[in-house]
Parts: sequence; C-alpha cells; structure tokens
Amino acid sequence: MILPCVVSVTLPRALARLAALLLLTAQLLLAAGPASAQTKPPPAKIPAGVDLALVLAVDASRSIDDWEYNLQREGYVTAFNDPQVVKAIRSGPYGAIAVSYVEWSSDDQQAVLADWTLIRDADSAAAFAAKLKASERHFMARTSISGGVDFSVAMLGESGLHATRRAIDVSGDGVNNRGRPVHEARDDAVKAHITINGLAIINDRPQGWGPPIPLDEYYRDHVIGGPGAFLIVAKDFQSFGEAIRRKLVMEIAGCAPPYAGICAKAAGKGEAQVLRPEPAGGGKGPS
Repeated sequence: MILPCVVSVTLPRALARLAALLLLTAQLLLAAGPASAQTKPPPAKIPAGVDLALVLAVDASRSIDDWEYNLQREGYVTAFNDPQVVKAIRSGPYGAIAVSYVEWSSDDQQAVLADWTLIRDADSAAAFAAKLKASERHFMARTSISGGVDFSVAMLGESGLHATRRAIDVSGDGVNNRGRPVHEARDDAVKAHITINGLAIINDRPQGWGPPIPLDEYYRDHVIGGPGAFLIVAKDFQSFGEAIRRKLVMEIAGCAPPYAGICAKAAGKGEAQVLRPEPAGGGKGPS
C-alpha cells in the first residue's frame, strides 16, 4: 500500500525535472539561433591564383555628404555591372580577380563593407555590386588617407590570396589631415609590392586644413605609387561614375608595360584625365 503513494509523489517530481530540462534546452537553442545567424559567412572560395587582389578604399569623411557618398557607391555598383569591366576581368591569364570594398574616415575608422569576393564573370560581378548597394555608411569624421592605406595593406597581407598583382584603389575628395603622413603609408605599401592607384574627386569645398592644395597634384605626389601606378581625376561627383568605370578597366588590365597601350585607350576622352607619378626630372601630364 506504500508503493502507490511513493509512485504518486515521485512521478510529478520527475516530470517537473524533465520539464525544467526541456525548458533549459529550448532556451539554449533560442539563444544560439540569433548568434549563429549573425556569424560572418565564410568568404568565397578563392582559387589557387587570381590576376589581381584589389582593395577599393573609399572616402567616407565629413567632407562627403550623403548625396556624394551615394554617388560614389552607385558609381562602383554601376561599374561592376558594366560589360567592359567584366571583359577586362576575364581577359587575364586566370580570368578572375579578388576584390574587397573598404570605407575609411579618421585614422581609427575603417570598415569592410564587402569582404574578399571572387569575381570571374557577370554573375559574380553583379553579386558583388549587390553587396555594395545594400551596404550602409559607417563614418563621417576627419580624413585619414594613411589610415585607409594601412588598413588595406593589412587586409592584403592577411588575405592569403595568391595574386599576380596586388593593388589599392584610393578615392577621395580631400587631403590627409589625420594620422601619419600619407606618403609614409604609401612608401610602406610599395615596399610590400603593392601598387596604389588614385581617383581624386574635385569639388568646390575648401579643404579646411592648411593652404589650398591642387588635389590632383597632392594625390600624384603623396598618394599613388608602385609599378604602373596612375591617377584619374574626376572633375566633380557627377563624373565619378564614368571615371571609376574607366579606372577599373585600367586597374584590372594592369598599367605597367606591356599594357600601357591598353590603359591609354581605356582612358579615352571625357571628364577624367590620367596622371602618372611625377618623374625625377619634373614635369607632369596626362598619359
């Protein structure tokens, strides 16, 4: 007669313990769900070799308002959907490049909006463009080109990519006013066998730091460097889209000999001009 009494007391306790265990398990699963959803997806599998590893380092400092910022981003989106850019990508020995997109502002403000992505055809180029279109602005502070360059150099060094060429594409509308001197960052990049190309965007806003400096000369003398380095000057933000398309074709083709003719042809006519680093003997001019 005691046994039923024991069973009647033990069973509810066992069920209570089981229910508590199930509730704890459910809570753990729910807690793990959002965390796993926020985990950064693995990067695209990059093949043994690519023709170019390219960091697009884009100015997001306070001299660029939201309208101009969106024009910059849309310029890159349009360029990667352009058949000429895709043709240039497919024309190399590997027929593929790896690209990442970084925005920068002050010396401690850099963000990766699109991590390393393999592009080898129109579909992969369009997918990369879609990533850019869906991205949001992170910064709006002072201008540290050197910080953007240093961050991009580190990205290339840590990527593990086997690329025939490595390059950083710096676009912006002002001079370096934060962080170490930009020519020092440029020189360290060149020592690491990285080419820095530039896209200087001319606007009518004062730079606000020191005497006015012609931005094309500043980029030529302090920012760009390395084998085949070049600078394209966009006369305003409206001409940025065409300038970046032209620049990407040249960048992907490679502007060191024997490809100088391809680059000169790609430069064409329009609102952008191409400048080379000033030779030791002085003098500058469009290529």
